[in-house]
Amino acid sequence: MHHRNVKTIGMVLAGGKGTRLNPLTWKRTKPAVPFGSKYRIIDFALNNMINSGIYGMYVLTQFKAQSLTEHIQRNWRFGTFLSDYFITLAPAQMYLYEELGAEWYRGTADAIYQNLHLIDNSGADLVAIFSGDHIYKQDISHMIEYHLENEADVTIAAYPTPVEDGTRFGVLQVDTDWRITEFQEKPAQPNPIPGRATHCLASMGNYVFTKSKLVEMLTRDAQRKESEHDFGKNVLPMALGEGAKLMAYDFARNPIPGQEGPNTYWRDVGTLDSYWEANMDLVDVQPEFDLYNEAWPLRTSSEFSPPAKFVHEDAERRGQALNSILAGGVIISGSTVRRSVLARRVRTHSHTLVENCVLLDNVEIGRHCIIRNAIIDKNVVVPEGTQIGVNLDDDRARGFTVTPQGVVAVPKSYVFH
Repeated sequence: MHHRNVKTIGMVLAGGKGTRLNPLTWKRTKPAVPFGSKYRIIDFALNNMINSGIYGMYVLTQFKAQSLTEHIQRNWRFGTFLSDYFITLAPAQMYLYEELGAEWYRGTADAIYQNLHLIDNSGADLVAIFSGDHIYKQDISHMIEYHLENEADVTIAAYPTPVEDGTRFGVLQVDTDWRITEFQEKPAQPNPIPGRATHCLASMGNYVFTKSKLVEMLTRDAQRKESEHDFGKNVLPMALGEGAKLMAYDFARNPIPGQEGPNTYWRDVGTLDSYWEANMDLVDVQPEFDLYNEAWPLRTSSEFSPPAKFVHEDAERRGQALNSILAGGVIISGSTVRRSVLARRVRTHSHTLVENCVLLDNVEIGRHCIIRNAIIDKNVVVPEGTQIGVNLDDDRARGFTVTPQGVVAVPKSYVFH
């Protein structure tokens, strides 16, 4: 590789409100939402950076950032003597726009623009700007190679999507060399990939920029009063119109060490149903998203917790978990857990059935309960004899969110009366 000396700085956009994930986002930003028993959504983006050899990154936060901030400060700290190895939080700087009264980042591009001084001081040649609220694996170094070989100003990760689904995304129109010729924002008739009529290219909102071009584009965009300061809507279409070289990168061709075949897993988990489904997918015999690939380690908080434990084996009560994922400190006592994802220190008591559930940290389920198709946020104690997901009208009467697919969401620290 002739690109050894190129320095890349990472920027992770972690400001998503995630309103459709309420009540999970009632007190936390979407990237901080727990996922897969012991992770948070942002962990996957941070691991993508580190596993790709990008060890210096800024995490740009805004709404309800407290739990995200604590998670990163506690669990993602490098040693201080490695100046190029850092993960630093960059909250929205509120002083820049006092005359506008704006408190937050106004758009994805504005979030980066407000932090241009960090990019300038980094001495980086390239800037990798990636979303912190999707679940996926990507070896970014492969995309960087592609960016450099094509001498691009910007390279945009693109997800080949069936044309009929393209209406939900920003779609990239490309020529036969995959150079971008046009942007379509949620088009009714998405243009297909040349030579592949059934698929179009959805922009994943993951970018590699040549630093000098990024600075130039953002500085110009910041001066445009009518701009919403969004990469997909404003900055990139403007750059394209001015003749910049924008390339699309085929995410499906991204090689993940230890993983066979095309890289097809990219989940937005933007709704409670899609969040629940993505958790349920993890317990399949051959899940689409593999947490157990040692060649692509998934770091997260390594807080102390004792091992998981199963107790009781009598005819009428037996502690057992089937097709499930359990974190540390879980105790399954004389109860049955099926197709569920249990986070740290969950406890289930005798004669209880838990099926198709996502239970977050410190949830305790009393005796003689039936809990089905539920997402229960942290620190909830479910009293003896409670049923959730059995009679949905009962669940609505308690004020729980019931999704279109019949998944019941119980908010953090909810107290049953």
